[in-house]
Amino acid sequence: MKIKVRSGDSLWYYSQLFMVPINLVIDSNPQVDPSSLQIGQSIQIPGFHTSTIQLQKGDSLWQIASKNNLPVDALLLLNQQLQPQNLQVNQTVLVPTRVIMPLMDRKKSYSFKTLQDDLKQLKEVYPFIKINEIGYSVTGKPLYEIRIGTGEKQVHYNASFHANEWITTPVLMSLINAYLLSMTNAKPLRGIETLPYYSRFELSVVPMVNPDGVDLVLGGPPEGYKEEILAINEQKDDFSLWKANIRGVDLNKQYPANWEYEKERKPDVPSSRDFPGYEPLSEPEAIAMANLVKNNNFSLLLAFHTQGEEFYWGYEGLEPPDSKVIADEFERVSGYRSVQYVDSFAGFRDWFIKEYRRPGFTMELGKGVNPLPLSQYEDMYEEMLGVFLASLYL
Repeated sequence: MKIKVRSGDSLWYYSQLFMVPINLVIDSNPQVDPSSLQIGQSIQIPGFHTSTIQLQKGDSLWQIASKNNLPVDALLLLNQQLQPQNLQVNQTVLVPTRVIMPLMDRKKSYSFKTLQDDLKQLKEVYPFIKINEIGYSVTGKPLYEIRIGTGEKQVHYNASFHANEWITTPVLMSLINAYLLSMTNAKPLRGIETLPYYSRFELSVVPMVNPDGVDLVLGGPPEGYKEEILAINEQKDDFSLWKANIRGVDLNKQYPANWEYEKERKPDVPSSRDFPGYEPLSEPEAIAMANLVKNNNFSLLLAFHTQGEEFYWGYEGLEPPDSKVIADEFERVSGYRSVQYVDSFAGFRDWFIKEYRRPGFTMELGKGVNPLPLSQYEDMYEEMLGVFLASLYL
């Protein structure tokens, strides 16, 4: 929500007026000098949007403020041209409205366009978050990263490495939305006050690593790729089992962590799944994720996949000792089975552990045959909420 500065206003006053933490107000306005506000300057207030009402006979600003649980000055701030003693019937009044519910229903097929729409809404309501483009897919779709927090400890989450595991994206986006709602409304998540974590942690979230593949599964081949994709898919126009990127490369078998071993036992040509590429880090999506890790100092990594209701956390004995402590807590809060080693190599998590000797986890959400149905979405969300919170307090 945007407001205009009046004489004598301050960011601290706005924080008190709207009951929003001052650090979130400051971080929502990075181009503003808090000590030198200018009259008429535009300021963003997180956790609110603006609605409108039409005045009825007998209405007053006090009545409107009381009905909406607001100070009268909040209305005056948004309606600076209004004359409180000369209100007119049918006159439009802007009302600051606190956001107390998730921005939209994510229990639906979740395409790249849906992600873009959600990111736009999140940025409008929570302007203290940062949305970066860390790279591009084969077809040129941006790979988005959400950044939340100002702390020294960096934690990374990602989803939809695999195309037909797209349900992991709305689950992860819902966790982020719940976290933001909790902070701006001072409402605990499962009894945990989340605002302190904003200054202790910096979260890095890539909600859709494989946008081309997700859109292929949900909407079919894009223009210019149909012939090539049908050839890879053995002329079948059902792409529901497709895991790879648009070029038929499995993005989670692209990393230099026993890649040569995986290459020998997997398909040797582009395929809907499991082809590790002709060389490691050949695909732009895999390169972007590797560069993201190299350019940051992530202390913990979680990759969301489906399925199995279990998670993997070891790699060749290179995982640090505290991985076991974290794994035990993840197992407790999610009910998922903890698996230290699994017969799979060249994955993003494998490479992270190998290169940095830090805790990395592959969370296999839900149970059944991919793609999992949306009927499992709520259970996945509740199971991963515990994991998400535990990743912050551990």
